[in-house]
Amino acid sequence: MLARDNYSYKKYQKELARKKKAEEKKQRKLEKKAVEAAPESGQAPNDQAALE
Repeated sequence: MLARDNYSYKKYQKELARKKKAEEKKQRKLEKKAVEAAPESGQAPNDQAALE
């Protein structure tokens, strides 16, 4: 008798991998947004001082 594939387990593992990848992508986007926002807030006071 031949061994059978456990399709439900493979499907479960694929789903976990997809969710993990999506979570990592979400974290990268949040980090990128935070990095972009930080320099702008840091430069704002210097721009205000230059205008005065």
